[in-house]
Amino acid sequence: MNTSNIIYQGDLRTEATHIRSGQSIITDAPLDNQGKGEVFSPTDLVATALGTCMLTVMGIVAQRYGIDMIGTKADVEKVMGKDPRRIVEVKINIEFGNRIKPDDRVRLERAAHSCPVGNSLHSDLKEMVEFIYT
Repeated sequence: MNTSNIIYQGDLRTEATHIRSGQSIITDAPLDNQGKGEVFSPTDLVATALGTCMLTVMGIVAQRYGIDMIGTKADVEKVMGKDPRRIVEVKINIEFGNRIKPDDRVRLERAAHSCPVGNSLHSDLKEMVEFIYT
């Protein structure tokens, strides 16, 4: 079964629809590559997918060990390179809104670094992840 279908809208814009839920997202080419930059670009989605994947896998571990992760947020920055044009670095700051015990921090950080999106990206991509505990 297909995961999504994508329709090119023109003007470097696409609409992707998730088959199972019917939810849609729009993408634009970024401003620095002839686009409007009004919504996520495809490379923005890749970087964002890494952050959401990390939070999701950490959430699975948090459920297993009774860790309260609600309110945890990730700020994602994508760095593009040239020749070839590609993502060369993704910086992610993960900030926990609740107190996390030292043993649980190790579990969560290990989970974040084992997410499927990260495991699918090229090994040359630099992942800079900072975990911020308040």
